[in-house]
Amino acid sequence: MVRIREWEPATASDAEIDAWLRVYNAAIAADVPGEPPWRRDRLRDYLSAAMPIERRAAWIAEDHGELIGYVGENLLGYDMAGTAVIELFTEPAHRRRGVGGELLVAAARHAAAHDRDLISTEIVEGTPTVDFYAAHGFRPTVVEESSLLSLSTVDWEQVAAKSNRIGAGYHIEHFPDGPPETLLASYADAKLILRHTPVADVEWHAGFEASRIRDSLRTLRARGLRPYVTVAIHTASGEVAGLTELVVPAHRPDRADQYDTIVVPEHRGYGLGLTMKARLLLALRTAEPQVETVQTWQPVGDEQMLRVNAELGFRPHRRWYDYEAPVSAVIESRRTA
Repeated sequence: MVRIREWEPATASDAEIDAWLRVYNAAIAADVPGEPPWRRDRLRDYLSAAMPIERRAAWIAEDHGELIGYVGENLLGYDMAGTAVIELFTEPAHRRRGVGGELLVAAARHAAAHDRDLISTEIVEGTPTVDFYAAHGFRPTVVEESSLLSLSTVDWEQVAAKSNRIGAGYHIEHFPDGPPETLLASYADAKLILRHTPVADVEWHAGFEASRIRDSLRTLRARGLRPYVTVAIHTASGEVAGLTELVVPAHRPDRADQYDTIVVPEHRGYGLGLTMKARLLLALRTAEPQVETVQTWQPVGDEQMLRVNAELGFRPHRRWYDYEAPVSAVIESRRTA
């Protein structure tokens, strides 16, 4: 008999953490073959730590005591305070038994109880999750394309040359643990460029964003994600003209994930994006020699970033979708299933 119960990774037994890892790797191998398997290193921390203004919750499905499925939920804060983000997977041998649906509705009911209106998740094109979420009222909202760089194929002399190709009036700095406090306000100003839409009840300003970046860096470290940041500095003003970010997860140390790459509008056209990313790759090679691949994402249609990535050797890999549904619709979908 299948039982759904709330689960706390921070206090779970080692055997349960091992079972979670086994089922996760089985699901990944079935749905996205070729992805590197996860490891036990810092996995409990990764599943437990959250931003101070956010809250995590999780449920597992068990069949006669054996873990066969999981859903983790993050109740977001700041400008996304009405949204719950989930990650859900089930053991391939136990699919088509309604287990995923029961886990999903457990998360949706929890989201509703905490005044969340929307529930969101990330899926990969061509996987069984597409039909699963569509059947529960989810629709795509954002489409991104991931690109993958195999470090064994990189021409490092060319990358080194690109890392020095920078316009007059700028210089590059690299920070292996995130930007220093002296640059944080300017770094936050650059990050605010991603905030296009005013949000009710949230007043966006650099001080607020700087505090959020501090919290984000602390949370990354607490989850076992090692951050690396490279910035372009406008020499005359000392301001951040651009930035690029990358993390190496302890639980998957052979693949690095690239996060935001931003060039401030008035500093575009000087090749800063390419130079920063090249410098970051050189630093990564030295600091994390076990990394085999680097994964990055860009919105479909972002031709400029695709060209930058292609020049460094990245190749298109997969399409990723943000899927979203009203919480009420997800709960109703189970009543009518």
